[in-house]
Amino acid sequence: MPSNNTLPDIQTEADIKVLVDSFYDRVNADPLLGPVFNEVAQVNWAAHLPRMYDFWSGLLLHTNRYQGQPFAKHIPLPIGSGHFQQWLHLFCRTVDSLFAGPVANEARLRAGSIAHVFESRMRIVNTPLSTR
Repeated sequence: MPSNNTLPDIQTEADIKVLVDSFYDRVNADPLLGPVFNEVAQVNWAAHLPRMYDFWSGLLLHTNRYQGQPFAKHIPLPIGSGHFQQWLHLFCRTVDSLFAGPVANEARLRAGSIAHVFESRMRIVNTPLSTR
């Protein structure tokens, strides 16, 4: 693997596609996350991946194609802290293996924020009203 100083930064839609496809290849192979995506959520990858291209393109390249509320789809899933930690670990490993630079750094920061917010919100959603 090349050292980080020889890796390109995330700059184009093609870079976003490589990042997303590589990341979800790791997710699908992961023993913790793969079953959640494929058996529980039964993700339609042909529809999901283009939405993720739009999502990450919006965050990192400032396009405005993504429309949606990503958190809502996570509410019914049996996921917790360990799932979000693993998601973030895989995402950061994917970024680090492919890209280096300010936008790659931004990608890791954004992913960290997403994981933290989703994990916190899931904890609230899964807490019985009587104990809130």
